[in-house]
Formats: sequence, C-alpha cells, structure tokens
Amino acid sequence: MSEIAEQTRADAVEMAMLPAISTSEKLLRRIATLLFILVMGLMTVFGYYASSICITVVLAAFLAILFDPVVVKLERLHLPRALAAAVVVLAGIALIGLLGHNLYGRAVSFAEELPVYTSKIQQTIQPITQKIQKVQQSAGSLTKDVQPVKRVQEVRLQESPTWPAFLVRGAGSAWGVLIIAGVVPFLAFFMLCSKDQMTTRMNAMFGSRADTDRFTKGLNQMVRGFVAGNFIVGSFMAVATTLMLLCIGMKGALALGIVSGLLNLLPFLGLIFSLALPVAAALLQFNTPGPFIVIILTILFLHIVSANLLFPKFIATRVSIGPVAATVGILFWGWLWGVMGLLLAVPLTAVVKMIADLHPSLCHVSNMLALTPRPIPRWVRYSETIVERTIPYLRGRLGIFL
Repeated sequence: MSEIAEQTRADAVEMAMLPAISTSEKLLRRIATLLFILVMGLMTVFGYYASSICITVVLAAFLAILFDPVVVKLERLHLPRALAAAVVVLAGIALIGLLGHNLYGRAVSFAEELPVYTSKIQQTIQPITQKIQKVQQSAGSLTKDVQPVKRVQEVRLQESPTWPAFLVRGAGSAWGVLIIAGVVPFLAFFMLCSKDQMTTRMNAMFGSRADTDRFTKGLNQMVRGFVAGNFIVGSFMAVATTLMLLCIGMKGALALGIVSGLLNLLPFLGLIFSLALPVAAALLQFNTPGPFIVIILTILFLHIVSANLLFPKFIATRVSIGPVAATVGILFWGWLWGVMGLLLAVPLTAVVKMIADLHPSLCHVSNMLALTPRPIPRWVRYSETIVERTIPYLRGRLGIFL
C-alpha cells in the first residue's frame, strides 16, 4: 500500500511539472474563440435572412417528432410506414381545414357584429370623451387673449404600423405564409418516411464526436413533453375560464373560454389577448361593471397561478431550461422570426442547451440555460492542450486499464 501511495505522489508531482501553455497556444485559443463567435454571428444572419427556409424545416421537424409515435402505432397494425405517415399527415390537414373553416365563420359573424361593438364602445367611453372636451375648452378659454404665434406647417411622414410586420416576420409576406403552409406537410411526410435513413446519416456524420442516439432520444422527449405540458396547462385554463363565463351568464361561453384559455399560453402577449376577447364580448351583453370585474380578476388570477405553479411544474421541468434563459430565448427568437419565433422559442432554446450538453467544453453554456446547473468537472476547467498532454501520460502509466 505504501508503494502505491508513493507512486501516486510521484505521478502527482510529474503532473504538476507539465509544461505551461505557451504564448502561441494562448493565441490559438483566442483565435478559436473569435472563430466561434464569427460562426454564431453568421448563423444568426442566415437565420434572419433565410427565415422562411429555417421556419419551414423547424416546423416540419417539430411535427415529425410529435406525430412519430402515431405512425409507429399504425405500423404495428401492419401498415407500411409510408402509408401510415400519409394517413397521419392527411388527417392533420383535414383537422386544420375544419378548424380554419370554423374560424372563418366566426370571423364573418364578428365582422357583421362589428358596428354593434363600435357603438357599444363609443357609448362606454362617451363620458370620458366629454370630460376631455371640457378640459380642452377650459384650457382654450385661458389662452384666448394670448397672441397666437404663426407656426410653420409641419410635414410628417406617415409610417405603417409595425405590428403587422412583426406578425409576418420570418415568413416574408402572405405568399410566404401560404408557401410555408403548403411545404411543411410534404416535408414532415418525407421526414416521417425516412426516419431510419436520417438516423443513419446523423450517426455517420456526428457519431464519432457526439452521442447522437442520446441526443435524438432527448430531443424527442423534450418536444413531446413540451406539447403535453402546454396541453395540460391550456386545458386547465380553458376549463376554468369557461366555467367562469358560464357562471356570469355569458353567451358563447364555451368558445370564448377555450380561445381565451389557450391565448393565455402565448408569451408576453397572452394575458392581454386572453383579457381582451371576453371583455369585448361582454360589451354586447352587460351594462353593469360587475361582470367585467369578475372577468378581469378571474383571468388575472388564473394567469398568476399558471405562471407560478403550472408552467414550472408541467413545462419547465420537461424542457429543463431556467426562467431567465426562457425569457431571453423568447426575446431573441421573437426578434428573429416574429410570432413564429415566440411560439417556438422555448423548445428552440432547449435544443441549444441539448447541443451544449453534447460537448464538455460547452458545459458553461449549458449551465447558463439549465433549470438546475450541474457541477462542472475539474478537468474541464483546464485547457484542451493540458488534457491532450495528460492522456498520453496516463496511458503510459496505466496502459493496462486504458
């Protein structure tokens, strides 16, 4: 035992006597860091200007991962994989078509009732408008004796509203949205059909540098867990909102409750949209402030409960990213791809964390995004040059075990 202890001390001394990193090696590390930053910048620029391509691929991959278990179950019923994938894609297109037809009918009825909404809103804000006019008249009477100063006519350029541009950012235009909607089903179908070939290609390309099987399995679990968590939270919000609207006697409480509850899932803007819809509908039915107070307080309470209890339990634990990382990701992907970036921000940020998990040198990035940071191994703190020098030394000393 004493000989083993002495040998261990001698090995530690020799390890400590390894030559320090030279100036050229430090320069190479800095160059590698700059190249990494440059590559990240180029990828961001590509994602911004080729957003329609990126959104199409991401959406197709997202749907392929989500519906792959259904295709597998159909395969167990002795259906060919291509036929099973076609059945799933066609069923999804039919479901979206039915929903679109229903939404179109709702939009037409809303357009017919829009004058009624306008008159109701005008009646509601008329007392406030009259008070503002009285203040303006009283202020004008105070300035009657003042000599008016001749003003030069100002020329203002009328700017188009920014929110429509934000809604279609990434898709490019209405035609871009239609093209993406038409290409995504076909691309998802091809991805579902060629699942095994894609796995083989990934193993051949990255198998020597990363555990692609673990990454693929984690990606599938993350995407399905994210969708399942949103479904649970959205169902709770929809049921609670519908019950509240039924209790106050709101007409169309079922449709309004479902849409308002699902809108609450939107990042940042969800609370505003989920409040605006039932409040606007209540203007046509109620003339007293009681129902409006109930609607506002209930939706605010549900939003607080979902943000502080439901989201951390059912969504954050499934994607394994922290709230700060999720917020920064929402801001970044929303700036990059607009509304589509807002909807996909959380899973995309989780994918970035999973990629960082594959390489030990990116463990700091992974910890910045993680919900629960993991301890960093001591050897990761040293440079790759020292690790490369240490491995041959250990193989020479412990060649029997390595």
